[in-house]
Amino acid sequence: MLILFQSKSAAEVLMFAQHAKPLLQAAGKKFDTPDLPNRGVITRTQLDAAIAGIEALVASDLIPDPDVSNDHDDSTQHPIAQHVGLRRRAWPLLTMLRLARAKDEDVTWEPAPVW
Repeated sequence: MLILFQSKSAAEVLMFAQHAKPLLQAAGKKFDTPDLPNRGVITRTQLDAAIAGIEALVASDLIPDPDVSNDHDDSTQHPIAQHVGLRRRAWPLLTMLRLARAKDEDVTWEPAPVW
């Protein structure tokens, strides 16, 4: 399932539920079931703790992302086959959370609409 994160202060972020769940758990969200709830909110009062939790999770990631500063990647591996690490997955959500904190707004999530 695709999860859609929304905030008035940033563009929408789409993420697979299996990738969103550990980020939301690091943000301090607790779930009673093994599945991610369909809808939820990170309130403006929870943003500081959520950002700190996700940053700590990213810092503890043992698999580093490839060097993204090299624009002339000479690897023979197709980009679709390259590993997408936790840092890359978390970056759009962290950006949204930081912008929401700056504008004192909530961040919500829900299932993405069917295309």
